[in-house]
Amino acid sequence: MKKWVKTGLMGILALGLLVTATGCGGGAPAGDKATAKKTIKVATDAAYAPFEWKNEKGEIVGFDIDLIKAVGKEMNAEIELVDTPFDGIIAALTNKNVDMLISAMTITEKRKESIDFSKPYFVAVQAIAVKEGSPVKKFEDIKDLKVGVQNSTTGQYVVEKLMGEKSPKIFRYDTTPLAMNMLNNGDVDVVVADKPVVQHFLKNNPSAKMTLIDDTSFEKEDYGIAVRKGEGELLKQVNDALDKLEKNGTIKQISEKYLTGK
Repeated sequence: MKKWVKTGLMGILALGLLVTATGCGGGAPAGDKATAKKTIKVATDAAYAPFEWKNEKGEIVGFDIDLIKAVGKEMNAEIELVDTPFDGIIAALTNKNVDMLISAMTITEKRKESIDFSKPYFVAVQAIAVKEGSPVKKFEDIKDLKVGVQNSTTGQYVVEKLMGEKSPKIFRYDTTPLAMNMLNNGDVDVVVADKPVVQHFLKNNPSAKMTLIDDTSFEKEDYGIAVRKGEGELLKQVNDALDKLEKNGTIKQISEKYLTGK
């Protein structure tokens, strides 16, 4: 009996030493593993200020960027941004190059055929940019003019609906700032794009003799964060985070920072 107790005690001590050694080794403790942050790769087209663009340091900043980082914090996740051209951003998601996308993307029925969207986080509307002195007063007036749009955006879609998809007077550009520069240079007569983006360009390019025209015929558009089809749990986490950020005022603060200058 004495021998059994001694042997058992030695076994327990050895086990204790093994556990201690394991805890001091290179592996993370169990508690750390349970709380370790996951990394979520998020695609964005960093040429769409004030929602996403690169600052003078080359960092991607903007409304969407602050928002997705706040969403990541609520999900206990690190956000890794992947700068992706807008006309290839959905493919980047469906091909599993990234886990999510946020890029001032309007929720549309056509897009919902290939990806799933979160609840809306921002409501936008199209606007018309013209040179000062232009005779254009409303959307209908542009149908016989040269019109610049960003490729694969809802601005492109509404112009194509008015003028026809194959109209030779529709000029498609990789970015909205490029389209705006073409307007300033006289290469096109009009640009149609999301209103906050046009406003931001005009505000930051005061020497450009251009102006913005509103038209009530433009429908309101909801922006959403996108995930792949079948990622129900991820989508739920995103929506839960957006709910919390809306309730605690974070989304309002981000909006004031980038859109109203408060």
